[in-house]
Amino acid sequence: QVQLVESGGRLVQAGGSLRLSCVVSGPPLSRFAMGWFRQPPGQEREFVATIGRGGFTSYSGLVKGRFTISRDDDKNTAYLEMNSLKSEDTALYYCAATFASADSRSSTYDYWGRGTQVTVSS
Repeated sequence: QVQLVESGGRLVQAGGSLRLSCVVSGPPLSRFAMGWFRQPPGQEREFVATIGRGGFTSYSGLVKGRFTISRDDDKNTAYLEMNSLKSEDTALYYCAATFASADSRSSTYDYWGRGTQVTVSS
Protein backbone atom coordinates (compact mmCIF):
# COMPACT_ATOMS: atom_id res chain seq x y z
CA GLN A 1 0.00 0.00 0.00
CA VAL A 2 2.62 2.52 1.12
CA GLN A 3 5.94 2.36 -0.69
CA LEU A 4 9.10 4.34 -0.04
CA VAL A 5 12.13 4.32 -2.32
CA GLU A 6 15.38 6.03 -1.37
CA SER A 7 18.01 7.07 -3.86
CA GLY A 8 21.14 9.19 -4.11
CA GLY A 9 23.57 7.28 -1.94
CA ARG A 10 27.11 6.88 -3.22
CA LEU A 11 30.79 7.07 -2.34
CA VAL A 12 31.84 10.62 -1.52
CA GLN A 13 34.97 12.23 -0.10
CA ALA A 14 35.04 13.73 3.37
CA GLY A 15 33.93 17.34 3.27
CA GLY A 16 31.68 16.72 0.31
CA SER A 17 27.93 16.98 -0.09
CA LEU A 18 25.18 14.62 -1.08
CA ARG A 19 21.41 14.80 -1.45
CA LEU A 20 19.24 11.80 -0.75
CA SER A 21 15.70 11.48 -2.06
CA CYS A 22 12.75 9.44 -0.85
CA VAL A 23 9.78 8.99 -3.16
CA VAL A 24 6.52 7.99 -1.49
CA SER A 25 3.72 6.23 -3.34
CA GLY A 26 0.30 5.10 -2.24
CA PRO A 27 -1.13 7.90 -0.11
CA PRO A 28 0.33 11.30 -0.94
CA LEU A 29 3.33 12.55 0.99
CA SER A 30 1.15 15.24 2.56
CA ARG A 31 -0.46 12.55 4.73
CA PHE A 32 2.82 11.68 6.43
CA ALA A 33 5.39 12.93 8.82
CA MET A 34 8.77 11.78 7.57
CA GLY A 35 12.00 10.69 9.14
CA TRP A 36 15.51 9.78 8.11
CA PHE A 37 17.46 7.16 10.03
CA ARG A 38 20.80 5.53 9.43
CA GLN A 39 22.61 2.34 10.35
CA PRO A 40 26.41 2.35 10.38
CA PRO A 41 28.12 -0.99 9.70
CA GLY A 42 27.79 -3.27 12.69
CA GLN A 43 25.82 -0.66 14.63
CA GLU A 44 22.23 -0.06 15.63
CA ARG A 45 19.90 2.12 13.62
CA GLU A 46 19.94 5.73 14.79
CA PHE A 47 17.85 8.84 14.35
CA VAL A 48 18.98 11.49 11.87
CA ALA A 49 16.17 13.97 11.20
CA THR A 50 12.40 14.38 11.00
CA ILE A 51 9.99 16.72 9.25
CA GLY A 52 6.33 17.10 10.08
CA ARG A 53 3.40 17.67 7.76
CA GLY A 54 3.65 21.39 8.36
CA GLY A 55 7.40 21.49 7.80
CA PHE A 56 8.62 21.51 11.40
CA THR A 57 12.03 19.88 11.57
CA SER A 58 14.17 18.20 14.19
CA TYR A 59 17.74 16.90 14.01
CA SER A 60 20.10 14.63 15.81
CA GLY A 61 22.95 16.48 17.45
CA LEU A 62 25.27 14.37 15.31
CA VAL A 63 24.10 16.11 12.13
CA LYS A 64 22.60 19.41 13.25
CA GLY A 65 24.09 22.27 11.29
CA ARG A 66 25.31 19.98 8.51
CA PHE A 67 22.19 18.15 7.31
CA THR A 68 18.87 19.57 6.16
CA ILE A 69 15.63 17.62 5.83
CA SER A 70 12.97 18.95 3.47
CA ARG A 71 9.88 17.87 1.60
CA ASP A 72 8.12 18.62 -1.66
CA ASP A 73 4.58 17.35 -1.35
CA ASP A 74 3.80 18.13 -4.98
CA LYS A 75 6.50 15.65 -5.97
CA ASN A 76 5.76 13.20 -3.16
CA THR A 77 9.42 13.38 -2.28
CA ALA A 78 11.35 13.95 0.93
CA TYR A 79 15.02 14.93 0.90
CA LEU A 80 18.07 14.84 3.09
CA GLU A 81 20.75 17.34 2.11
CA MET A 82 24.07 16.36 3.64
CA ASN A 83 26.99 18.77 3.78
CA SER A 84 30.47 18.65 5.31
CA LEU A 85 30.32 14.89 5.31
CA LYS A 86 32.52 12.95 7.70
CA SER A 87 33.63 9.34 7.73
CA GLU A 88 31.33 8.85 10.73
CA ASP A 89 28.38 9.54 8.43
CA THR A 90 29.01 6.30 6.56
CA ALA A 91 25.85 4.24 6.91
CA LEU A 92 22.84 2.76 5.22
CA TYR A 93 20.29 5.58 5.20
CA TYR A 94 16.59 4.86 5.49
CA CYS A 95 13.57 7.07 5.04
CA ALA A 96 10.43 6.34 6.99
CA ALA A 97 6.84 7.55 7.12
CA THR A 98 4.17 7.75 9.79
CA PHE A 99 0.59 8.96 10.01
CA ALA A 100 1.39 10.02 13.56
CA SER A 101 3.43 13.04 14.62
CA ALA A 102 7.11 13.01 13.83
CA ASP A 103 9.57 12.10 16.54
CA SER A 104 13.00 10.52 16.90
CA ARG A 105 11.81 7.01 17.74
CA SER A 106 12.07 4.46 14.98
CA SER A 107 9.09 2.61 16.44
CA THR A 108 6.88 5.55 15.52
CA TYR A 109 7.34 4.86 11.82
CA ASP A 110 5.24 2.21 10.14
CA TYR A 111 6.67 2.40 6.64
CA TRP A 112 10.29 2.11 5.60
CA GLY A 113 12.34 2.16 2.45
CA ARG A 114 15.02 -0.40 1.72
CA GLY A 115 17.82 2.07 2.32
CA THR A 116 20.53 3.73 0.27
CA GLN A 117 24.23 3.38 1.07
CA VAL A 118 26.33 6.44 1.81
CA THR A 119 30.06 5.87 2.12
CA VAL A 120 32.36 8.74 3.08
CA SER A 121 36.05 8.26 2.40
CA SER A 122 38.70 10.06 4.42
